[in-house]
Amino acid sequence: MPELAQLEKLGQSVWLDFIRRSLITSGEMATLVAQGVQGMTSNPAIFEKAIAGSADYDDEIQSLVKAGMSVDAIYETLAIKDIQMAADVLAPVYRSTGGRDGYVSLEVSPFLARDTERTTAEARRLFEAVGRPNLMIKIPATPEGLPAIAASLAAGVNVNVTLIFGLDNYRAVAEAYVAGLERLAVKGPSAKGGHPVNRIASVASFFVSRVDTAVDKELEKKGAKALLGKIAIANCKLAYADYRSMIGRPRWRELAAKGARPQRVLWASTSTKNPAYPDTLYVDELIGPDTVNTLPPETLKAFVDHGRPSETLTRDLEGAQAQVRRLAELGIDLEAVTRRLQEEGVEAFAKPFQALLDSIDAKRRRLT
Repeated sequence: MPELAQLEKLGQSVWLDFIRRSLITSGEMATLVAQGVQGMTSNPAIFEKAIAGSADYDDEIQSLVKAGMSVDAIYETLAIKDIQMAADVLAPVYRSTGGRDGYVSLEVSPFLARDTERTTAEARRLFEAVGRPNLMIKIPATPEGLPAIAASLAAGVNVNVTLIFGLDNYRAVAEAYVAGLERLAVKGPSAKGGHPVNRIASVASFFVSRVDTAVDKELEKKGAKALLGKIAIANCKLAYADYRSMIGRPRWRELAAKGARPQRVLWASTSTKNPAYPDTLYVDELIGPDTVNTLPPETLKAFVDHGRPSETLTRDLEGAQAQVRRLAELGIDLEAVTRRLQEEGVEAFAKPFQALLDSIDAKRRRLT
């Protein structure tokens, strides 16, 4: 996949936004890694499709049911095994990049998104249960999640901060990252297998397409067609400008002197929802150094087929700023929109997670 090699030269890593047992056992994941995929992300919706939507796990579910396991324990056993297997496939990438890439992500239960203490405990427990250095625990960037993010990083747990939509929220995430690493630098890791400050890794997952989906509806009402399909990319460019500003500040330079790595921005939800937009829009327009783009399989295939690798993320920042200002002039509050999207995102992950548990429970009942 020469296009992925070109992205790597431009400083961007491609991760796969998908997981399924057969993807790993068939060797397909190893092939993708050999072709340039450098990591993997999962979420409750992906696991729901994998476990409830396929027969890959039926034999193992039957064995776990016979062993008397609860629904929650069955899910966790299946998910942890998948994550461990994926982490092992990605281990050579982790080693060859010195811990920059080669990660697989596992999300804490979406039911805990409003509970700081339980999220913190769950993040540590899952990190220790998986027992792989190239695991990232996904924690949502909710107000309750932010202190859990800092505490998890302080314990030496790699964190993928998820469900970021707005700039104010992203800035709070960056603050939590720095605060967590400052604590880690002083006390060292407390989690089993936790990383010291010069090995810890984190990404800030900024959701893209859903911003356009929400804002475009408001723009249509106001007849402002010139901004359709523009705001999500502008929002990302402003976030990336904040990232570059943050790594230039004295507070961060003190951590960097101790070997700390910046928290890279990761572009998530990068498949286009509007069929009128190019299917590689949120890949082509968000390419820049020290970033990650996690792509679902269909978007990955599309980019390899007809993507346009070029550094685009740093182009026309002034234009992006002007687009966001124009949005405010039209009476559309982007921060309010992104706060609502985060709230909806928490619910959107809770529903498939509950559906997954219900599906396992139904299979369990049939077998017992």
